[in-house]
Amino acid sequence: MRRTASPLSLILLGTGVFLLVLAPLLAWYVEPRAKRTPIDVNVTTVFTGTGSYFDADAVETKKDQKLTITRRVLGDVADSERSGRAVWDVSTAIDTPRTLPLKDPRRSLQWTTERWVTDRRTNAPVHCCDESPTPFAGDAYLKFPFDVRKRTYRWWDNTLGATVPLRFDGSARVQGYGGYRFTGQVPATKTGTRQVPGVLVDRPKQGQVLAEEWYANPEIELVVDRRTGRIVNAKISPKKTLRAPGGKRDKVILLQGDGLEFTDKTQRQQVDLASSDSDRLRLVGETAPTAGTLAGALLAGAGVVLLVRGRRRSS
Repeated sequence: MRRTASPLSLILLGTGVFLLVLAPLLAWYVEPRAKRTPIDVNVTTVFTGTGSYFDADAVETKKDQKLTITRRVLGDVADSERSGRAVWDVSTAIDTPRTLPLKDPRRSLQWTTERWVTDRRTNAPVHCCDESPTPFAGDAYLKFPFDVRKRTYRWWDNTLGATVPLRFDGSARVQGYGGYRFTGQVPATKTGTRQVPGVLVDRPKQGQVLAEEWYANPEIELVVDRRTGRIVNAKISPKKTLRAPGGKRDKVILLQGDGLEFTDKTQRQQVDLASSDSDRLRLVGETAPTAGTLAGALLAGAGVVLLVRGRRRSS
């Protein structure tokens, strides 16, 4: 008697084999290619806190003032697609209670613009596409690499003009969302010079002096999403001062922030973005392959059983 296979057994067997083939492809091929720094980013983050700043109009340092740092990151999609890199334009404004209502970065206490170019897979800096500052280095700046490890990373500090080691410092929760905490410090470091009236740095007999600019940051704390490398909270305490030429002590505080930190709104925004991106990567890299393997094994097994039974009945 001729042996025949039921359509159902063939469908189950074929579907099961397809899922068994698809599962490792998702984990080993699709998921690594999904780990790419986005190029269409448009994110604004805001730090707030109290501190001091030098008021040039009043020629004095004002203390216990609210300081606001607003950073906007905008991806250059055209240049990113053309270069195959992640090209991000970054605008950072530091505002005081007087300049914040003006809503114009050009009138802020300090305004800087940068252009960051990184490898979309590794997050390593790439020197092309008119990047600024030039050069820059490190493992992390606006984000960390994917799959963050419990180790020390080199974080680029643009004010310092160099990298700062950030050490793994345990886990932390931000708005109920878990991540890795990294901490570090910048000791007082000379970063440049500035011509100022001598009286500002206790050199009243000199009309103008080339004062030394010093920078420190005793508190750097970043909480990072483990899967995506997105920074979900940041706290910094920058201090910029002037010293007399060859001096050992700070004479003028240009800017000092005491624990400037992401606002609650920024934390929620960063957590939402990190959670969404992490869920997609987990789906492609873990959930779907695992479910596909189990479902494929069950369907293929059922198909084989039905096929064997069908052949026995036909014999």
